[in-house]
Amino acid sequence: MTLAENNGPERGGDDLLAAEYVLGVLAADERQIVSRRIDTETAFARLVDAWEVHFAPMAAAYAAVEPPASVKAAIDRRLFASSAATSAAPSTGLLGSLAFWRGLAAAALAALAVFVALPFVNPSLPPPETRLVASLAADNSNVKYLAVYDAARHEVGLSLVSGERGSGKDFELWMIEGKNAPVSMGVIPAGQTARMAVTPAVQQKLAQGAVLAVSLEPTGGSPTGQPTGPVVAAGDLKGI
Repeated sequence: MTLAENNGPERGGDDLLAAEYVLGVLAADERQIVSRRIDTETAFARLVDAWEVHFAPMAAAYAAVEPPASVKAAIDRRLFASSAATSAAPSTGLLGSLAFWRGLAAAALAALAVFVALPFVNPSLPPPETRLVASLAADNSNVKYLAVYDAARHEVGLSLVSGERGSGKDFELWMIEGKNAPVSMGVIPAGQTARMAVTPAVQQKLAQGAVLAVSLEPTGGSPTGQPTGPVVAAGDLKGI
């Protein structure tokens, strides 16, 4: 059973599932299941829309880039050059027009090509592999976070999906590498979203796909340098 089918409270529920769909971290079969739910379940479709709005500021951080005209020209040559000399059947209107369907296919492929080529067109944009994402959750805990590590900006962005820290308590973020002791990344600022700078020592570990974890600590964070309270959420960083 996939995450998209087994999405009860212990996995974060529909809210977390919708967020993961928008971030693009679900497997292909899970995305198909979620896509069908979007088409048939109005309430779930609204959740997806809400998360798209929520994550929109992340996209706004990257400047729009006009791709070179040569991109579409090259696609046209590869797709249609061999059939240019072939006589087409008489047109039966717009939907029966070969040119219409060619143009539609070219537009879709051009959009994909632009997405893949953006880091090369504008080297100032961070390549996709510099962004990692993690769903942080744990059994017997209602605390759910979504974390995005941006290696180019040396920071982790956090979105609180559910859960509260309570009076006199703070959430603290940790990086865990294998069997090594957890390394504190600092107290998570209160609020639905937060950005946390990542030290050079931790950056290298995160780039290799370490685990992020959240513990419940006294106000101001752990007094010992190691987690003293329960780990209320954790998850692996994965490439987008």
